[in-house]
Amino acid sequence: MSSPEHKQKIWNLIKDIQVGMLVTLDEDVPRARPMHLVQDDYDGTIWFYTRRSAEKVLEAKGDSEVCLTFSDQEAGVYVSMSGTARVTDDQDKIDRYWNPGVAAWLPEKEDPDVVMLEIDIKMGEHWAAKESKVFQLYEMAKANLKSDKTPNIGENEKFGG
Repeated sequence: MSSPEHKQKIWNLIKDIQVGMLVTLDEDVPRARPMHLVQDDYDGTIWFYTRRSAEKVLEAKGDSEVCLTFSDQEAGVYVSMSGTARVTDDQDKIDRYWNPGVAAWLPEKEDPDVVMLEIDIKMGEHWAAKESKVFQLYEMAKANLKSDKTPNIGENEKFGG
């Protein structure tokens, strides 16, 4: 879907944010919940730990379409990714990303209720402000004065799809 350089760019945008909002469909209603990154890099797949008994696991059965968002308002970084979620109980994957933060939420990695959500990203979009908040406000005010101009407050790029 995207080059290794672009995947690195996405990782650089989200790695410090750490917590993304995972949006699944609960029947026909979108439902979001925070999920914590556990991996050390990004190759087109995002991994999250969860419990097999969690509602999001039921919502992710059968290669469900999901959306994942990350935002850091202070840094002016926003990332939205869409892809396919599936549940795995592959013990090698569970062992690979296990850390003390995960252990605080899930008692032991050998528990049969511990699984991972594997999210294969298909497409997305990101925004990153290049300038300070003061400059962004200036650009917005300038755009309001000149009705034919939109504010230039940073980078926006779609990927995949």
